[in-house]
Amino acid sequence: MFSTDGIFRPSMLSPKSTSVSPAMMELIQQCWDENPASRPTFENISKMLLKSSNKTNTNIVDNMLEKLEKYANDLEKIVEQRTKELVNEKRKTDTLLHSMLPPFVAEELKAGHKVEPMMYQKSTVYFFDIVRLTKLSSQSTPMQIVNILNDLYGTFDDTISKHNVYKVETIGDAYMVVSGLPQVTERHVVEICNMALDLLGIVKTFKIRHRPEMTLMLRIGIHSGPCAAGVVGHTMPRYCLFGDTVNTSRMESTGEALKIHMSSSVMEQLSVHPEYHIELRGDIELKGKGTMTTYWLLGKCKFTTQ
Repeated sequence: MFSTDGIFRPSMLSPKSTSVSPAMMELIQQCWDENPASRPTFENISKMLLKSSNKTNTNIVDNMLEKLEKYANDLEKIVEQRTKELVNEKRKTDTLLHSMLPPFVAEELKAGHKVEPMMYQKSTVYFFDIVRLTKLSSQSTPMQIVNILNDLYGTFDDTISKHNVYKVETIGDAYMVVSGLPQVTERHVVEICNMALDLLGIVKTFKIRHRPEMTLMLRIGIHSGPCAAGVVGHTMPRYCLFGDTVNTSRMESTGEALKIHMSSSVMEQLSVHPEYHIELRGDIELKGKGTMTTYWLLGKCKFTTQ
């Protein structure tokens, strides 16, 4: 029939005289609203039809489409969750890899590139070992020794992060740090010496859990010179140092407990910094090197290790 304004609309029966629900009648009227902005979208129409329809009366196609839509929505949620988990695991893997290798080396290996060894003309290498660790081991359980080294190295790791140095490795009670590579710096000697003094101060107050009355005794050796560095191995790649500088830096073996033993090359570079206290030790026979003149680094400014 026509309305008074000339717009054709079919007559709507009373909901009581038809099987059409009131919600459906209202939806029909909304769909032919003269204002297009007031009409529901197809998505809303679809949702309302699905909500009001009797599931037992839906045909096979509608039922299949409904299930496909639900599956697609669930799949999106699963993919989003898995993506977040993958990003978190990748972040953990990168953190672990960067703790084992220099960042630029780690990125090259991740990209599948070969990392060529490099020669650094100026570097300073630091070594220390623990005096009488064998005797302490005989009086302790293996787990107690693991706890000692983990506590000590954990404290040291926090300290060396404040200096421009790179921790190369720990093998048993041997702890090796270098400055001047892989990040080149002209202050490599100063960085290592400052770190050595800090670590020596820490070990003097370090407490062993099961032997609190005992003080750990370190022997420290420092040497400066050219050094080669590169990645060795495929299964478990390691960033290693090579050269005579590394061998000579093992002069901690001829040092004394709680003292910093350094070579003449370190002393010469450190002598331009008057704030460091240096003492001549004398001529010492070093394994594989013969006789060398070595020195003690006693402290810096008013701070002293004695």
